[in-house]
Amino acid sequence: MHKILIVEDDLVIASSVKNHIKSWGCEAMCVDDFENVLSIFASYSPHLVLMDISLPFYNGYHWCSEIRRISKVPIIFISSASDNMNIVMAMNMGGDDFISKPFDLNVLTAKVQAMLRRTYDFAGQTNLLEHKGAILNTGDTSLTYKGTKVELTKNDFKILQFLMENKGRTVSRDALMTRLWETDCYVDENTLTVNVTRLRKKLDAAGLTEFILTRKGIGYIVE
Repeated sequence: MHKILIVEDDLVIASSVKNHIKSWGCEAMCVDDFENVLSIFASYSPHLVLMDISLPFYNGYHWCSEIRRISKVPIIFISSASDNMNIVMAMNMGGDDFISKPFDLNVLTAKVQAMLRRTYDFAGQTNLLEHKGAILNTGDTSLTYKGTKVELTKNDFKILQFLMENKGRTVSRDALMTRLWETDCYVDENTLTVNVTRLRKKLDAAGLTEFILTRKGIGYIVE
């Protein structure tokens, strides 16, 4: 089932769009925290975003640009500011389509479904993992935090992916070593410690302090 994220601060419009989209067999979610749209996007991992231009805190152009840093998910702008300048701006910022308010819900849904077909019939889905504002894209193995990419090695990515997939649960050292090296051969535990220490230094430098916690004698956790 496709998931649609609705970034619209008019509660009546947002609710109407959400209910109509759900009636056509899609899942839909309305953003309710307009300071943290990117984190909500990453946590929900939608297949398409409906984005208003005029929003609290930051406008839709800002959030479109932020999403484009980490994802190619289609974005359709919906706005009453439908003059040529705003339409051109929306497309230049990474938008895929523009629907003027007021709009017919059936037309909106038809456009959403057409965009989903074109995007996903022959393409894989983007998989994002988010925690404390850090966004790990498993498609291109990149980590982004506050708009900045953190350079990761192959082992860095494997460690982060495994821990973030098990967010809130302690991952044993043995399980992490098996995931990291994917072999039954003996690997010195100190090698794992060195890898985790190097990764922590990168995360600390990016502002992600205490992102990976140690459970002494057991393993590691992201919580």
